[in-house]
Amino acid sequence: MRFTIDPAAPEPPFEQVRVQVRDAVASGELVAGSKLPTVRALAEQLGLAAGTVARSYRELESDGLIETRGRAGSFIAGQGDPAECAAQEAARQYADRVRRLGLADDAALALVTAALRD
Repeated sequence: MRFTIDPAAPEPPFEQVRVQVRDAVASGELVAGSKLPTVRALAEQLGLAAGTVARSYRELESDGLIETRGRAGSFIAGQGDPAECAAQEAARQYADRVRRLGLADDAALALVTAALRD
């Protein structure tokens, strides 16, 4: 996910970041377990102060949309049904693993389809 800031927008930058994360979660673009950029990395990418991004993350955490796991970073929190949340996390871990292994998306999907048939 690529975040952007519109300097001409009436909303302050921290709110623009918060809304973009919220909308990405609602659309399914970001699922439970997705890792967010570090505060410092995102601030640098957007040309913002680290405190601005930190405020966005604090508000998202307060809303229950993200969870911070100390030094491990900030992640999209599970939403709704616990079984679905666990499945989303497993899917995210699988997607990360097959990317590290260099498998193509269609090959990874074929493996999941075959596993579900068994």
